[in-house]
Amino acid sequence: MAVLKRMLVGRPLANVQMEHQRITKRIALAVFSSDAISSTAYATEEILFVVAFGTSSLALGLSRLVPISIAVAILLIIVVGSYRRTIFAYPQGGGSYVVSRENLGVNASLTAGAAMLIDYTLTVAVSISAGVAALLSIPVFESLQGHRVELGLVLIALITLVNLRGVKESGRVFAFPTYLYIGLLVLLIGYGLIRYYTGDVGEIDASAFEGRLTGGELSLFILLKGFSSGAVALTGVEAIADGVPVFRRPEARNAAATLVAMAVILGTLFFGTALLASKLGPYPTEDQTILAQMSLAVFGSGPVFLLLQFATAAILVLAANTAYADFPRLSSIIARDGFLPRQLANRGDRLVFSNGVLVLALGAGALLIAFGGITSVLIPLYAVGVFTSFTLSQAGMLRLTRSERGPGWRKKAAISGFGSIVTFVIVLIVAITKFKDGAWVPLVVIPIVIVFFKVVKAHYASVAEGLRTQPGYRTRKMNHTMVVLVSGVHRGVLEALAYAKSLHPSQLLAMTVVSDEEEQDRITAAWAQYGIDVPLQIIYAPYRELTRPVLRYVDELDAQRENDVVTIVIPEFVVGSWWSQFLHNQSALLLKARLLFRKGTVVTSVPYHLE
Repeated sequence: MAVLKRMLVGRPLANVQMEHQRITKRIALAVFSSDAISSTAYATEEILFVVAFGTSSLALGLSRLVPISIAVAILLIIVVGSYRRTIFAYPQGGGSYVVSRENLGVNASLTAGAAMLIDYTLTVAVSISAGVAALLSIPVFESLQGHRVELGLVLIALITLVNLRGVKESGRVFAFPTYLYIGLLVLLIGYGLIRYYTGDVGEIDASAFEGRLTGGELSLFILLKGFSSGAVALTGVEAIADGVPVFRRPEARNAAATLVAMAVILGTLFFGTALLASKLGPYPTEDQTILAQMSLAVFGSGPVFLLLQFATAAILVLAANTAYADFPRLSSIIARDGFLPRQLANRGDRLVFSNGVLVLALGAGALLIAFGGITSVLIPLYAVGVFTSFTLSQAGMLRLTRSERGPGWRKKAAISGFGSIVTFVIVLIVAITKFKDGAWVPLVVIPIVIVFFKVVKAHYASVAEGLRTQPGYRTRKMNHTMVVLVSGVHRGVLEALAYAKSLHPSQLLAMTVVSDEEEQDRITAAWAQYGIDVPLQIIYAPYRELTRPVLRYVDELDAQRENDVVTIVIPEFVVGSWWSQFLHNQSALLLKARLLFRKGTVVTSVPYHLE
């Protein structure tokens, strides 16, 4: 097993190698921006899924793409400006959770933490499902339409494995597909617009569209709902602020530069995709993505189309890496604060928070199965958590700016205040317009996660209180009774008896549980044959039980003496192969599990290794 782990994950890394695991801006852009940049592959489509159906029409929906994309771009500028300040203010990372904790209090920070953990889990599910959709848009893979979930689970397993090898290695793997996608999408937008304006390519045949092609009307409610769908392009913007510590020094400056580069690329690609779609007229369908339709129209079904589809699928799948980079890091910060199990705060062999990586994979896989791997079904769950964290982060930066009152603080405070209001309005828009579509789920789940945080914190607080000692504390004087549990006489039992004698307990006994007289006579005769000088207590159990008779006997021993600590010594023989171990000692495991929770009882296993 150890050899297999080394082959899959790699050799362990020492703590002193942490510095060498930091990443450059070029790799960081691929690691932390793939989620945001990849949203250009489906954000425009999600807008059309809203504004081109119902009382509207495809033509009317297409005419609103550019105005909506401009509004989203303005929102992007506001959010990025706020997070750029967050990076310099909190270079230790943690994003909206740390900002809220330091400026808005515990409840606000837990809300931000819960929202972001849910968002990162949804990021993986949405990215993987969108990547599968891009693959299935290639004609040769259309026959796999019925296997969306299975394909998604395989991709989650692969990306999990890569991330268990470390941030630096995963960044190297993901850099090329990210930059390939950016280059090909720029080519599609530029070449597509040139061909359109020169009359070399016409509109896409939309006769298969399920809604109306022309006419109709768009209400303010539908426009706001479409805007909220397009706003998913901002998902992943916080990732860089969360992961500042993994950048090469100077961390904050490099992270801020990467954030600006990501914003420029994202805004340009999102606006360009919306502009090209408004000209070529693709239509939203579950069978073929809008990006695939435009690529076919511009490039034909040749190698460039196939390359773009594979690059789109790759970046959508690798977009999940943004969550894999930040979910474990954020959960480790929350765990260090005592609101999550402490195992999530520990680094694994490869200096990554491997427990967090595995928890994220399990959560995303469950979502993929639950929602059938359909991107448009998962999207409504997506935006509430994202913009909740945006709102709290900017509100926290507003309070920080007002308290510090540095140079230009009024202008900075106004930007943060305006940004928090805008993103809060978007939370309301998403919650109202998409409530029936699934937006209610995070509204319910976030409070549940917050309650879980507080339960975990209360548990750790109670444990700390139970372990606390006052100056001058003295332990009580103890009597020590040792009971060696035996089923017969063999080498393992004899070794356990010798071990127990060497500790010189106040009282030493051996105990066996029998179910009939024949079994009792056999062990009594063996005891006499070997001349064992330890008193043997025989407990009769006609129903062939072990655990309950032992517990009753320990209760009786406790009642006989005050301040008595009872140690149950269990002889166990260890066989040579791991698989044959499952053929033995199952009753001992159950007994140890029951005795563990009994106050004043110690359980000791004495292993005897068979040659």
